[in-house]
Amino acid sequence: MLVLLFDYLSQFYSGFNVFQYLTLRAIMGVVTALCISLWFGPGMIRMLTQFKIGQYIREEGPESHLVKAGTPTMGGVLILIAILASTLLWADLSNRYTWVVMAVTAGFGFIGGLDDYLKLKRRQNLGLTAKQKYIGLSLVGFLTAFYLFYSAPSVTETTLYLPIFKEAHVNLGWLFIPWVYIVIVGASNAVNLTDGLDGLAIMPTILVAGGLGIFAYVSGHAVIADYLGVPKVTGVGEVVIFCGAIFGAGLGFLWFNSYPAQVFMGDVGALGLGAALGIIAVVVRQEIVLAIMGGVFVLEALSVILQVGYFKASGGKRIFRMAPLHHHYEKKGWPEPKVIVRFWIITVVLVMIGLATLKVR
Repeated sequence: MLVLLFDYLSQFYSGFNVFQYLTLRAIMGVVTALCISLWFGPGMIRMLTQFKIGQYIREEGPESHLVKAGTPTMGGVLILIAILASTLLWADLSNRYTWVVMAVTAGFGFIGGLDDYLKLKRRQNLGLTAKQKYIGLSLVGFLTAFYLFYSAPSVTETTLYLPIFKEAHVNLGWLFIPWVYIVIVGASNAVNLTDGLDGLAIMPTILVAGGLGIFAYVSGHAVIADYLGVPKVTGVGEVVIFCGAIFGAGLGFLWFNSYPAQVFMGDVGALGLGAALGIIAVVVRQEIVLAIMGGVFVLEALSVILQVGYFKASGGKRIFRMAPLHHHYEKKGWPEPKVIVRFWIITVVLVMIGLATLKVR
């Protein structure tokens, strides 16, 4: 939005041309989203507390979590507002990728918000049924996949690229549609499963968004993309603004969500942010890199899949003391802050490995 304003003002003063630079607008996106989160955060927490929009704690969970009952939830609304507002202000709104990433994030966030609302309304941990949530997420996921497939200007946008191996790529053809669906919905649910401890999900989200932002910038820059051997996707550089907004909004939310948390993001935040990471990876053609950088999310999701599968196959036996994985370590006696920080450290290392694939090709 502001891009058009500054473009108009540049005819009167050339200094406004500086706002045409993608890097500056990305920085402004970070700062704007951060300021929105920090400025409106206290007020939202007071409002959530006033309306008794508090977290429901499962009785079968770790005993240390019982003290968290009633902590304000649905703070993810603040995150999504900060992300979308910042992106609308600083991104080029004529760019189709800008609208795709915002639409997917808002769509998944809406479904998560509806789930949160129903849980709070019923005063139990009973929101949307698994079937209802699956249908909603699938609808948004498949609509996005069909749009990207049929609007793809070149085969590059529907090709799967493998990191490290420069010539390793596969044109997915129509398989691109189910692939996109799996990536977006899978990422969304993986982040949602990870969101079980104070600050556990938001910091990895911030780090992965930052890493993917670098890939978006590189993929959208013809010269750099050619030099590094990454797929060139015309116009995808604008997604850097969106990544910056996630970074800033996430940092602002972490201010209130760090241990001991004053507010939780709820499904509205977790599902929205997970889908955001998934769609970013799709449009920059780096889905495998997302799996590397977001390894913590992958492990959390796998721990649940393995636990449920083994429990059913073995007639009641368990692999982990409790799933998702972070609860396993809590049950082993690790203090919550230790689990959180160690998962953060792992994510930092994984993001660095993901970024290293830019050069190792």
